[in-house]
Amino acid sequence: MLRVAVCHPDDVDGQQITQQLRRIGCHVQAFWPPLPVLPERTDVVFLAVRPDIIDLSYSWFGNSEENPTVIAVVNYENPTIVEMVLRIGACATLPSPVRSFGLLSALVVGRQLHTELRQQQKKLRKLEGKVMGVRRIEEAKNILARTRNISDTAAYDLIRDQAMSKRVTTEEIAQTIIHAHEILSLGKV
Repeated sequence: MLRVAVCHPDDVDGQQITQQLRRIGCHVQAFWPPLPVLPERTDVVFLAVRPDIIDLSYSWFGNSEENPTVIAVVNYENPTIVEMVLRIGACATLPSPVRSFGLLSALVVGRQLHTELRQQQKKLRKLEGKVMGVRRIEEAKNILARTRNISDTAAYDLIRDQAMSKRVTTEEIAQTIIHAHEILSLGKV
């Protein structure tokens, strides 16, 4: 069961959103004004984007892995409102006046987009880590090649052999070599 926070004034739109989400089978809690900290395990937030909340900045805004899916409820468009929709990391929008038609689509599309963004962020972090590891290995190979007067291939073989014998990754051995080189090079100019 999805846990949904509806951050919307208690007006016709707020009531329509809450009722429709309950019909769909969601566990719904309604708040206005928006809370700085959401209830634990909130999956989705329907947020009324209005001029009176433009300056708010809460930790659950934005596209972070820990943040819930945010669906913006907008009653008019202007550059300020559109900018706020982007700043909060909304994955979907729901126009006002709210009708029961479209709410489920916004919910499903928003959740799907949020899930895909999370997966892409994880892949990106993993790839960035891999690139940093390759750079560290390259730097360690260069250090070994210069200090021991050996080829790049021999330097890599040395790193790989050490990693296998110590049962750690080549990136960890490379980092150790770099760190040791930095310490031993402190007094040298």
